[in-house]
Amino acid sequence: MTNTDVVSVDRLVSVYIKIRDKKAAITAELKEQEAELNEKLDVIKGALLQHCKDNNSESVRTKFGTFFRTIRTKYWTSDWESMSGFIKENDAVDLLEKRLHQGNMRQFLDDNPDKLPPGLNVDSTYTITVRRSKAND
Repeated sequence: MTNTDVVSVDRLVSVYIKIRDKKAAITAELKEQEAELNEKLDVIKGALLQHCKDNNSESVRTKFGTFFRTIRTKYWTSDWESMSGFIKENDAVDLLEKRLHQGNMRQFLDDNPDKLPPGLNVDSTYTITVRRSKAND
């Protein structure tokens, strides 16, 4: 590696860190603005829900648009061991989402290099990680 290469690489890392910091600052600012807007939307949604309740209506048309009252239901478990048993007993695998836990799959393959699950696809690519030097904190 020549002296020119070192200076060039030093410059690239310096610029990379500056861009990453700027991106983080913009993201933080946008998240703050988004949170403020979401709070305002929540207040308005509350008022519109109350309007539906007070008027026993499921939808209301205005000159600016129509709003609907719908029911959103979420399901979760606080006891994965029991849920797992229930799913197995009832052959209800379709209750789960179809995705693999990346870290657990990596660990399984590391622990069982002779067992390759059928249909498993793997895509590995090199990436760059840049860490700020302590001298430049």
